[in-house]
Amino acid sequence: MRLAVAALLATLGVGAGATSEPVLTARDWRETHERAILDEFVELLRIPNDGRDLVSMRRNAEAVARLLGRRGVQTKLLETSGAPPSVYGEFPVPGAKHTLVFYAHYDGYPVEQRHWYTGDPFRPVLMSGRVEEGGQPIPLPRPGWPSDPAWRLYARSAADNKAVIVAMATALEALRARKVPLQSNLKFFIEGENEAGSPHVAALLKAHRSTLRGDAWLLCDGRVHPSGQQQLIFGVRGFAGLELTVFGAPAELPEGRYGGWAPNPAQQLSRLLASIKDDSGRVLVEGFYDGVAPLSDSEKQAIAAIPDNDGALARQLGLRFTEGGKLRLPEIVTQPSLNILGVSAGAVGADAREVIPSSATASLIIRLAKGMDHRNTIDRIVEHIRKNGFFVTEEEPGDDVRAAHEKICRVVRQPGYNAMRTPLDLEISKRVIAAVEAARGPVIKIPSLGGSLPIAVLQDIVRSPAVIVPIANDDNNHRAANENIRLQNLWEGIETIAALMAMPASESGSD
Repeated sequence: MRLAVAALLATLGVGAGATSEPVLTARDWRETHERAILDEFVELLRIPNDGRDLVSMRRNAEAVARLLGRRGVQTKLLETSGAPPSVYGEFPVPGAKHTLVFYAHYDGYPVEQRHWYTGDPFRPVLMSGRVEEGGQPIPLPRPGWPSDPAWRLYARSAADNKAVIVAMATALEALRARKVPLQSNLKFFIEGENEAGSPHVAALLKAHRSTLRGDAWLLCDGRVHPSGQQQLIFGVRGFAGLELTVFGAPAELPEGRYGGWAPNPAQQLSRLLASIKDDSGRVLVEGFYDGVAPLSDSEKQAIAAIPDNDGALARQLGLRFTEGGKLRLPEIVTQPSLNILGVSAGAVGADAREVIPSSATASLIIRLAKGMDHRNTIDRIVEHIRKNGFFVTEEEPGDDVRAAHEKICRVVRQPGYNAMRTPLDLEISKRVIAAVEAARGPVIKIPSLGGSLPIAVLQDIVRSPAVIVPIANDDNNHRAANENIRLQNLWEGIETIAALMAMPASESGSD
């Protein structure tokens, strides 16, 4: 088989180096084992994976451990009280000087079964295409029969993130079976709390710091570019959140009797929120942008090379203008932002009543750029609130507080974390790019996502650079009803992960 792969490489005009042979090896293996791969995938998808059900979550963890164990991976469950276990695996390579850690998660977003076309999100169904485009249920292909790459498998976590677990196992199986040499030790960390914000991961990482350390963490999660082109993501924004409640009288007041005399907390909160941002979207809190790390030349070049679809996207979303001046969306999301998620005070429409509400509440979310600290950022916002004349408290104000202060704002802080951005010009970044391009051709390099993941926590503890390697189709309905994975994305994901597992070691011997 090694000779057959080498012959195919020669026919294609590709050198049979370590970054090319794994891709064709994985493809050849997959083409002859498609039904077995799908059967294993379907079995994993049948296990409910709502993180609140610890019994089912343990079933998932044990199934993942068996999946990897069948490929020669030495596995064990890492336990934390009150949390689903994480699956840890090792595949040591004799003589290897590098270690790669592959990350995925087996938990899924909570489901509302009534919205699923298939009726049951944990009964995987193969469809001839997208449900929205008239796709119909079809049987799994017979063993030895090829699949159509446009077919889609529908189930919760089909895309986010069990497809990756199956792709990892299949890639390793193909490389081992065809004796493709590996130059790095492989480790696996598959957690069960991603959709809940990974609240116990920091403690787990600290408890197993030396075990989980590697030259790089490859987080195989997320979606490819809407164009279908492979992308690599080198950073994510951090997160901070807070809830503000402004208080008026202890009880609602009749508006006709007291309107224009009794202060209205909804109006006070509105003025406070308006003072936080200007019309261009710039945050007006003093010191908010302090410490923001500038983009490097390589990051600026990567952003410039990202296909520009801002105009089409704005039209698709029905936006007549966008914030951020002339900056494109890929650059905007490398900067911090502050947004209002919701405001609650009184009632509107048919439920509106002629009363002055006793309180008004707003939920705020802050996306942090690299260089910002989530605690300091919240402190600056709290100071801004004080400068606007409010007494700030973290408790429900009692009569004594109400009697002592004209304007009162309660602030409830949410747990946060900082941003992460791995430099594109690191040696390990260059090797990851080269390996993925050997599998998928030119890739889109994203310096930072607009969303947030607690990857900075990972880097602070295990001191390893991280790169996100997505494989799922962009239209996979993740976190929603009718989640699906396009089979071609699964097949290509197997090849991409195989290329990463077998990528050449650094010539210098370290990253």
